[in-house]
Amino acid sequence: MPIIHVHLKKGTSLKHRESIKTAIHDAMKAVLGVPDDDYNQITYEHEPENMIYDPNYFGVPRSEKMVFIGLVFNARPAQQKQALFEKIAANVVEYAGLRIEDVMMNIQETDPANWWAYARTVDPKTGTDSRMSAPPAS
Repeated sequence: MPIIHVHLKKGTSLKHRESIKTAIHDAMKAVLGVPDDDYNQITYEHEPENMIYDPNYFGVPRSEKMVFIGLVFNARPAQQKQALFEKIAANVVEYAGLRIEDVMMNIQETDPANWWAYARTVDPKTGTDSRMSAPPAS
């Protein structure tokens, strides 16, 4: 039951926002094994003066199309999180036409006991949704 927060500047098209959302969800299905209907995303559009970031962060030029993606889910191994970051970035570049330099992400991990949704069933071995498929072997 991941919850995704996408922050971008006001004025993007619905198609652009949907492309980003699909890019993230496709990556989460491929890397984490989330079911098709495990799709909980919130998109925030901000006035340009409220999207504050260094346009040359880490010495890399960032554009006005910067997008911040925050992912909240149960703890996962570092290797799996890195694979997820890479897959999301590649998908956002492919689906939404953004430059990889304009994608920033972070993950907030939470204890499985901190999630609730009516009708959700939890696998006691993994602490995740019992409908999740096993992620592909690395």
